[in-house]
Amino acid sequence: MRELTVLGIETSCDETAAAVVRGRAPGPGTILSNIVFSQLDAHRPYGGVVPEIAARAHVERLDGIVEEALAEAGTALKDLDVIAATAGPGLIGGVMVGLTTAKALALAAGKPFVGVNHLEAHALTARLCQGCAFPFLLLLISGGHCQLLGVEGVGRFRRYGTTIDDAVGEAFDKTAKLLGLPYPGGPNIEKCALDGDPRRFVLPRPMRGRPGADFSFSGLKTAVRQIVREENPDAADVAASFQAAVVDVLNDRASAAMDMFTRDFPSTEFSGSGPDGPGPDFVLAGGVASNGAIRSALTALGNAKGFKTKIPPPGLCTDNAAMVAWAGVERGQLGLFDGLGMSPKARWPLAAP
Repeated sequence: MRELTVLGIETSCDETAAAVVRGRAPGPGTILSNIVFSQLDAHRPYGGVVPEIAARAHVERLDGIVEEALAEAGTALKDLDVIAATAGPGLIGGVMVGLTTAKALALAAGKPFVGVNHLEAHALTARLCQGCAFPFLLLLISGGHCQLLGVEGVGRFRRYGTTIDDAVGEAFDKTAKLLGLPYPGGPNIEKCALDGDPRRFVLPRPMRGRPGADFSFSGLKTAVRQIVREENPDAADVAASFQAAVVDVLNDRASAAMDMFTRDFPSTEFSGSGPDGPGPDFVLAGGVASNGAIRSALTALGNAKGFKTKIPPPGLCTDNAAMVAWAGVERGQLGLFDGLGMSPKARWPLAAP
């Protein structure tokens, strides 16, 4: 298959982003430009993302960011093979802005259009960065999602576990708010935890040791709230104890999913595997995968279980348009184009429950 050059647009939450990527599956690809405008300053006073503010900022910024991405890549619209944009899931107002812009550009330039599932874009980022063969095991962890999936191919996912209540990123944000740390919570919890004692507070590890690979974080969040209300504790100790509990839960659930994955895909090409051997790939994706403690612990777990752990650099774990463009490469090479009548989706699961 020939290389494709793809413009990607991402507006599903509070980052306005555009990127140009060139490559062919299974990767790695080349990021020619990757422009991200973060709206953190606009949302910080509210302690979270305000959908109306996010959508308005996308409208104001997106055209200029697309122009900047094309200029940095040294590419004109006529040179592109595909134009791709996040079509969901996400905040529907923001998704509509990026999707409408991409459709208009595709129509004006006479280029094929791909509507990308934001979660699939995260899932395929390891192929953009490092190259990664199907099938692989994916841990997708972000503010709104926490899933363990077997990725069999483009558009083909097998769910091993998901959260039954809060996503892990949401738990980070709510814990940060309880401790009086600024938004966004995840990076500030990680920073605060560096000065804390992870053994200071005994916190629950929900679902650990239970059958399956599902997650639960509401009980952990409630336990933190009780400690904060009753003990007026040192924030660093609470942050460190909370982060250690999250790492333990993720390790336990991922280990269970690894067992299920090797049962489902007992290919001889995976035998005798190790960190540098022919074992299956274990991919981390999503914004929470930028946390250093989580990256370190799950890399060690993968090595111990015979998986090759692959994690995109932190800047490609959080929302960006390079991952959307790469998903456009993957889908474009398979001829999986979408019509200009494609609707935005607030919800768009990767796999059936």
